[in-house]
Amino acid sequence: MENIRKIHLGKAKCAVDLGDGSERGEYVSQDYILSRLGRPMRCISLMYCYYPFDEEWPARISEVIGYENVDYQWGFPYDDYFPYTGGIGGDSNSPLFQQMRDIRRHGQDVALTITIDPNVSDEQLAAIGDDLCTFGRVLLRINHECTGNWFAFTKRASYEELGEFYCRACRIIKEKAPNVRTVLCAGGVEDMEKGEVHMEREFTQAIRETDIWSLDKYLALHWGWPYDVCDEDTYTHGISSVRETFDQFKASYERFRYICGGAEKPMVLSEMNADGDVTGAYGQAEMMGEFMRLIRDEKADWLNGFSFYQFRDRGRLGLEIQDPNNAEVGIEQPVMEVFREIISDPWFMPEIAETGGTELPVTLRWGNSEDADGIAVPIKLEGEPCFCELYFEDDSNLMMEINGRWFYKAPETKFVDLMPAFYNKKAGEARELTLKIFAPPASGENDISTEDGRYNYYYTLEKLPRIRIRFKPVAVCD
Repeated sequence: MENIRKIHLGKAKCAVDLGDGSERGEYVSQDYILSRLGRPMRCISLMYCYYPFDEEWPARISEVIGYENVDYQWGFPYDDYFPYTGGIGGDSNSPLFQQMRDIRRHGQDVALTITIDPNVSDEQLAAIGDDLCTFGRVLLRINHECTGNWFAFTKRASYEELGEFYCRACRIIKEKAPNVRTVLCAGGVEDMEKGEVHMEREFTQAIRETDIWSLDKYLALHWGWPYDVCDEDTYTHGISSVRETFDQFKASYERFRYICGGAEKPMVLSEMNADGDVTGAYGQAEMMGEFMRLIRDEKADWLNGFSFYQFRDRGRLGLEIQDPNNAEVGIEQPVMEVFREIISDPWFMPEIAETGGTELPVTLRWGNSEDADGIAVPIKLEGEPCFCELYFEDDSNLMMEINGRWFYKAPETKFVDLMPAFYNKKAGEARELTLKIFAPPASGENDISTEDGRYNYYYTLEKLPRIRIRFKPVAVCD
C-alpha cells in the first residue's frame, strides 16, 4: 500500500442523525448500529432528564411509580427519560457517559437532550458544562418541545420563564464548555397565513441567542402509546401531509431568520418519523422515503440536518422494533431498507476530499463528524475480492471506509474483515479502491489540557495495517 493521500472529512448537504434510546426504547451499541446501517451518522441523539429536587430522583420515574399508576405517558411527576447522572456529585462512569464515549469512539457527535427543572441553580447548570467539556462538539438540546404542555418542566414555570431559563442555561453551560452548541426546539409555524411561530413572543430571545434552531415533527404519531391501541375508534393519533409538513418546516426557518434580523443559523429537525402504529409498517416506509427524497429533490439547503427518531423502539417508531421476548433483540422494519438507501445518497453523505500527499508516520486530526483529517490508501484489484482483511499491530482507534461501507477498529482489535463492503455492492470493473482511515478519540473524550483539546483530538499513525486480499477461494471441491 503506497501513494498515501491526505483527505478531509466535511459536511453533507443535509446531515443525518439518529435517536438511540428514550422513554420508548433502550440504548443500542454503536457497533450494532454500524453493522446494520453501514455508515456512521453525524450525531447520535440521547434523551435524559434532570429533576434533582424531586423526592424520587435520581431513579427512573416509571420504575418507582409504575406505568399502571398513571394514565398517559407524561403523567409521571417528572419525565420518564433516563436520569441525567452527572452534575454536582454525579457519576462520570454511569451509562450516560459510557454511551457518549461509545458514540464518539465511532466517529459521531453526541446530540444530548436534557429536560431540566427550571428551578435548578447556576451551580448545577455549571456542573453540566463541566461534564460536557471533554466530549468535543456536543449538540445540547435543553427542554425541547418547550411550547407544549406534556413535559414536567412546563408545569413548573410559565412559558416566559422557560424562555428566560433557556437563555440562562445556555450561557452558564457554555462558559464551562464552549465546545457545546445549543439547540432550541420550540414551536414552528402552524398557521401558514399568519406566518408566526407558536409562542413567538415568549421565546423570541431564546430564538435569537441559541446556536441552532430545531423542530420536532412526526408525519404520523400515536401519542396514546402505550396506554391504548391505535385504531379507527381511538382519538390519540394524527397524520399530516408530507408536502404540507415540509412547507411548514421551511416557513419556520424563514420566520426564525426574520426574528433574528435576517441572520442565518443551522436549522435541524431533531425528531422526525412516521409512526407505524398509524400508517402500518409499509406506510411508514413510504412516508419517510417521500419526505427524505423531498429534501434531496428540493435541494433544501436551508435544512442543516434531520434526526430519525429512533433506531429501536418498543412501539412502531423505530428502524427496528424491540422483540417483546428479548429486549436485546431488534426486529427490522421495512423503513430500515428505505433509510439505508437514502443515507447513501450523495445529498446526505459527508463530503471527503483529497488535500495532498503524505508519508508515514502521519498525524490524524479529529475535530468532529464534519471536520476531520485522515488518509486514503489505494488498494489494487485483480477481480472481485474473495478475501479482504486487515491485520493490525497497534492500539489505534479507527473508522475506515471502503467501497461505500464503513468499519470500526477498537484499540484492542487486531483483525477487521472488509468483505461486507462487497456483499451488496460489487467492485465491478474497478481496478483500484481506496481505503479511507480516520482516528476519532480512543477513549471517547478529548484531552482538554492541550492547546486546542476542547475541539480537536490527534493520533499519530506509525504503521499501516497489513492487508490480505485474495480473488479466489483457498480451495474448491471438484
